[in-house]
Amino acid sequence: MVNLSVLDLANIGEGFTQADALANALDLARHAEAAGYTRYWLAEHHNLSGIASAATAVCICHVAGGTNTIRVGSGGIMLPNHSPMVIAEQFGTLATLFPGRIDLGLGRAPGTDQRTWQALRRGPESSERFPQDVVELRALLGPPQENQWLHAIPGEDTNIPLYILGSSLFGAQLAAMLGLPYAFASHFAPQALLQAIEIYRERFEPSDQLAEPYVMVGCNAIVAETEAEAKRLFTSPQQNSTRMLRGTRGKLPKPIDDIEDFWSPQEKVQASSMLACSFYGTPESIPEKLAPLIDATGADELVVAAAIWDHEARVRSFELLADAMGQPTPMRRVG
Repeated sequence: MVNLSVLDLANIGEGFTQADALANALDLARHAEAAGYTRYWLAEHHNLSGIASAATAVCICHVAGGTNTIRVGSGGIMLPNHSPMVIAEQFGTLATLFPGRIDLGLGRAPGTDQRTWQALRRGPESSERFPQDVVELRALLGPPQENQWLHAIPGEDTNIPLYILGSSLFGAQLAAMLGLPYAFASHFAPQALLQAIEIYRERFEPSDQLAEPYVMVGCNAIVAETEAEAKRLFTSPQQNSTRMLRGTRGKLPKPIDDIEDFWSPQEKVQASSMLACSFYGTPESIPEKLAPLIDATGADELVVAAAIWDHEARVRSFELLADAMGQPTPMRRVG
């Protein structure tokens, strides 16, 4: 049985506020905890009117403080936007507040456009330092060494588990070299998925954190009581992807009855390519639809995104998915 986890961007739906999005993130996390999901990750993005998780560490604190057992973390922190020292202190504080429950997923992309990157006071050279920054960050979170002069307090000796996120072969090679779990962002960029996983497994070197390769595969999955309703809910991420191609991003749109009236044939091809690792269906059909992805990748864990405009439908989708995929349910009380 493959493990299931949640990837949340704290989407702000049309007609809703930023406060709604953050409240909904916590509510979904509580239901995910009750449904047996392994972890709940939030993603760092900046200058986007439809995403409320820009201050990712703060959002993680919000979610971890309102849950009890589920692991909470970043999927991911875009390390080129930050100094390793600052991230070690932020996540060290989280690990001190919520021992044994914090994950630190790290990405190399800026998670924003060039002008916003400049506003963050970062530049292209930051991405070039990514491997060295990961090593530095791991050292800051590990036990203190003799003659060490720089200490992250809190952070030191918390040994927070690190994860490398990526959508290219670079991340696969780095995760393998450092002996870290590898999460592929196939929920929006699936093209190099199989090649990256093959390289990761072939080149993996055991570390103190991980003895064997651990593959996490991102996907979009939307589940509803009927196939027609699941298909309709899926039009929200389809519209989102199309708007991205048009350069007209905004808040998460409401579902529509016919996506063919929204996109052009060329946009359909491009958006569908981005959403190749996306699935919708009923509790009866979704396991069969996910099976080829799980079999092809040998995934140890699926990290599931579901950009559903209606919050109740999104919660229900994750509950139906957990039941359909046979996730254990350690607790059913949500509160």
